Amino acid sequence: MCGIAGVLSSKVLDPALVDRLIGPIAHRGPDDRGSWSDCEAGIGLGHRRLSIVDLSPAGHEPMHSASGRLVVTYNGEIYNHRDLRRQLEDDGKVPDGGWRGHSDIETLLQAIECWGLRDAIDRAIGMFAFALWDRASGTLSLVRDRFGEKPLYYGWAGSDFIFGSELKALRAHPRFDAAIDRQALRLFSERMYVPAPLSIYRGIFKLPPASILELTREAASAARSDPPSEGAREGGLKLQSYWSYRDVVAAGLSDPIENEADALGELDRVLSQAIAGQAEADVPVGAFLSGGIDSSAIVALYQRTSSTPVRTFTIGFDDPAFNEAPFARAVAKQLGTVHHEHIFTDRDARDTIPLLPAIYDEPFADTSQLPTYLVCRAARSQVIVALTGDGGDELFGGYNRHFLAPKLWGHVSRVPGAVRGLGAPLSRLPTDIWNRAGGLIPGLPRASLGAKIQKMLRVSASARTFDDIYASFLNEWSAEAGPVVGANQAAPAWDLDVGQDAPDSVRMMYCDAVSYLPDDILCKVDRASMAVSLETRVPFLDHRVAELAARIPIEFKIRGGEGKRILRSLLYREAPRALFERPKTGFGVPIGDWIKGPLREWAEDLLDPGRMKAEGWFDPQIVRRRWAGHLDGRRESTPAIWAILMFQAWLREQEVAPAVAA
Repeated sequence: MCGIAGVLSSKVLDPALVDRLIGPIAHRGPDDRGSWSDCEAGIGLGHRRLSIVDLSPAGHEPMHSASGRLVVTYNGEIYNHRDLRRQLEDDGKVPDGGWRGHSDIETLLQAIECWGLRDAIDRAIGMFAFALWDRASGTLSLVRDRFGEKPLYYGWAGSDFIFGSELKALRAHPRFDAAIDRQALRLFSERMYVPAPLSIYRGIFKLPPASILELTREAASAARSDPPSEGAREGGLKLQSYWSYRDVVAAGLSDPIENEADALGELDRVLSQAIAGQAEADVPVGAFLSGGIDSSAIVALYQRTSSTPVRTFTIGFDDPAFNEAPFARAVAKQLGTVHHEHIFTDRDARDTIPLLPAIYDEPFADTSQLPTYLVCRAARSQVIVALTGDGGDELFGGYNRHFLAPKLWGHVSRVPGAVRGLGAPLSRLPTDIWNRAGGLIPGLPRASLGAKIQKMLRVSASARTFDDIYASFLNEWSAEAGPVVGANQAAPAWDLDVGQDAPDSVRMMYCDAVSYLPDDILCKVDRASMAVSLETRVPFLDHRVAELAARIPIEFKIRGGEGKRILRSLLYREAPRALFERPKTGFGVPIGDWIKGPLREWAEDLLDPGRMKAEGWFDPQIVRRRWAGHLDGRRESTPAIWAILMFQAWLREQEVAPAVAA
């Protein structure tokens, strides 16, 4: 796990520029720094290292291949690098002079030299974002892992093509244009994150997961205002995908595992294999443990094969309504881990909020960003690597929408449009009324219940298809005017296409895995962990696990209004069911109450109508109306308001005020 940055210029390169780009991302790699430039070729690569595998100088980057043809700056881990090295040795493809060390990067470089970039990546199991310069062909390749665990931004500053792990690196270029993209801001206000391939800045993009962007020096000199499309081949620039999760899901639907016991046995085998591979490192390794299904399953399988007790980490809060530490403690005791528990007061958590804009680098508003950062900070005091349970919801049907949305559409689709229209006025009843009414109905999830009922009524009034229902779950301004001024371009449609007759739950899980997972969940964990120089690893996102999960029928995952059934069955082999029989809760803190109480002054300052009008990004009337409804209890609007607050706080964080985009 590291930080990378670099530049490909049409002019003779000043090597000091590379050092300038990697300076702001030192937190991603405190153990070493390196830069390499070919000034006449206009290429410069920079690296900040968090040493995980081969702690010796033999792991220093940027690294040259044995022949000297290839140079790489790399962020991530290749978990099967030993197997790849053995394959190379068996094929008689050991580097001239022998191996210099035992790093995964050296192995990857030799694999690319011998097998080619595409073939080497196809064989690699891991998480990564890297830049590869081929000195013979004069080609720069940017590569990102299959699910997008590691970030990679790119774009232009003047006539220079620049890239980096975080926007901080790109902003360090002296000709960086900090013009905010209104379309990106609109999508952020709706979704709580900026979706790929956009970034918050106009002309700066995220490389999509499972993609390779290749470009020559000539192509790098031609700045683009729009991201290249998949399959683009334009004047020395090429964007291609090397793996398709859509194809994986479609193949799984056409070749399902028909016997549930067989599926359970295969899941045990493949997930255990992934965990064993990811638990290897030359530094201390632990795991996050919330006491929920996903993290508990990872820890249970990890502990089962570990020769020593696994170190586990959880955090709690002094507010009992948001404290899951007792659940994690009980699971840790059952599994026999060495458990570390950190309890934070509300004041501790609130004091961390001013750090968030700098940590997350571009506007980001998933409210669980705060506890995620805190648990990473706590774990870093004991370990350098931590396994997480992320990805379980997307692969095994764990979000409430995966089973509630099809049920809701089943009811709504049978109701005449005129009757459905009554939902809009009913949705305007105060949140507290719906909280009390919904509490009388057994089985409904309790978290933000009133707000969800209000939204269901509002959306049901206008929904015409199931896809409308799903989209509403992911849009905090659905069926109403949004707050961003001048963002009139239609939002891109959600990608729900995995073939004809796919169950709606499968379509949702696929869409979540290619959008919400990389752009929200994985972004959240990457920024939080790297802010404290902690590497996180995600066993569920080993592509072999994902390919197996796609073959497990939906009825083995969702049954009786409960998700992740087969994952639960796997976990119950290691721990009693009673430890987990409680409603699903998010990893959160009471942000909505804080901004009405102890954070009210901070929020009011950021939502000042005069300032918002002068800045020109948000419509003050729309924002203040939503804010007033939140304050007086008519409408619980924590996510929508938090997104606006996070953008406003981020805007103030910028050293130079970003230019207003047209």
